[in-house]
Amino acid sequence: MNEAIRELEPLALWNYFADLNAIPRPSKKEERVIRFIADFGNNLGLPTFVDSVGNVIIRKPATLGMEQRETVVLQSHLDMVHQKNEGTDFDFLTEGIQMQIEGDWVKAMGTTLGADNGIGVAAIMSLLASKDIPHPAIEALFTIDEETGMTGALSLKGGILSGRFMLNLDTEEDNELTIGCAGGIDVTAFGKYIPVAPQHDTAFRLVLKGLDGGHSGLDIHKGKANANKLMNRFLSYIGKKLAIEIAFLEGGSLRNAIPRESITVITTDASNHHQLIAEVAAFAEVLQKEYHTTDPNLSFTCNSEQLPDSVFPSAFQNDFLRAVYACPNGIYRLSPDIPGLVQTSNNLAKIVAKDGTYSVQCLTRSSVETEKTDLKEAITATFEMIGATIEFGGAYPGWTPLPASPIVSLMSELYQELFQEKPHVNACHAGLECGILGINYPDMQMISFGPNIRGAHSPDEKVQISSVQKFWGYLTEALRRIPNQSDPVTS
Repeated sequence: MNEAIRELEPLALWNYFADLNAIPRPSKKEERVIRFIADFGNNLGLPTFVDSVGNVIIRKPATLGMEQRETVVLQSHLDMVHQKNEGTDFDFLTEGIQMQIEGDWVKAMGTTLGADNGIGVAAIMSLLASKDIPHPAIEALFTIDEETGMTGALSLKGGILSGRFMLNLDTEEDNELTIGCAGGIDVTAFGKYIPVAPQHDTAFRLVLKGLDGGHSGLDIHKGKANANKLMNRFLSYIGKKLAIEIAFLEGGSLRNAIPRESITVITTDASNHHQLIAEVAAFAEVLQKEYHTTDPNLSFTCNSEQLPDSVFPSAFQNDFLRAVYACPNGIYRLSPDIPGLVQTSNNLAKIVAKDGTYSVQCLTRSSVETEKTDLKEAITATFEMIGATIEFGGAYPGWTPLPASPIVSLMSELYQELFQEKPHVNACHAGLECGILGINYPDMQMISFGPNIRGAHSPDEKVQISSVQKFWGYLTEALRRIPNQSDPVTS
């Protein structure tokens, strides 16, 4: 089906997207895609530079008659989130994404698609290779590791870029212009426990799956189920009715994805077999009723399992379940200034507890730095009470909106002219690289936009074909409208 993608319009963009998706490009393992983009620039004969961490910068001169226009930075990230459905046989490290067309949408076959941010990358490649699209001088910035740490943006040195305007092509609603975003920080609680031999004679594997998941920033307000929270809820509940021991607990995968699955093995007495089966079935019904709108495919099952060699000690089991129960998850505070905008949130993203060690990984976001610190401290206090060690990493700042800046005015007016409606000019509750890049480029005016992408960071990810066409027309016309260097560009 990948060949059918190559026949879509605009042809150049979809062909470059197909080329890009043939290359494995997980975060922190982008060597192949870095080489691919660098070779692309060099083969075009354009000045191409790879910095010390792997960001690729390609420069293209202005087309005839556009030489006096302001230089524009076009920016997208090379890495993609790797998620697949249970039962999908796919190796992200060796295989290219398999795509298919469903009506007006392109999606992958059981995996994430990589439209986030591959469509942006492909659009920039199309402009760099074009011979008939008018544009000012372009500095194409392809960053690495956006999805798991913003490493590329954080490591980009000042003085490399000269552009006064930056178009970030990494948002997912084609009627929105994003002019601000949340900052984030990784919070990890970890520790050890001394496993003990099980006191019961029967073991069961509990599997919670089929949740929708999604982007832990952009989808956090949608009330989607968190597999870690729901599994912990059941274990806490059943532990009050039956004597159980937990052998291991694993849920979630990536910090920036709402966890879709959780698995645990527990022991209990054989005499509790039928009651446990009934309790799991009843709890599944409760969850299916609570989440029938957001997670219609949720399932919760219980099956016999081989008796494990060790389990959690009783005191640790109780403390750990209570700590996870208390850990904040979801919306912490809505913005009092921008209706509907999540200001501060936490995603309880990944839990692994087995073989004497445990870790709990969270991604805390906020557009207000002091609130981000407050929520980080709330999570810290929760897990310090059970003796956990807390580590922080991957911190990045938010992006302060400047709604009166010339680039916002230009892009808003152009949108209204082209589409006969006003765009939604807003901030988003996700990590965009603009805020980080603005640290070393404080005078650069930035705006972010993109085509309609649904289900980013999940195997349901898809991108709308007609929206990509709309996005492409808007982008190319925007380049024609970039002001002259002599025009004022201050906000």
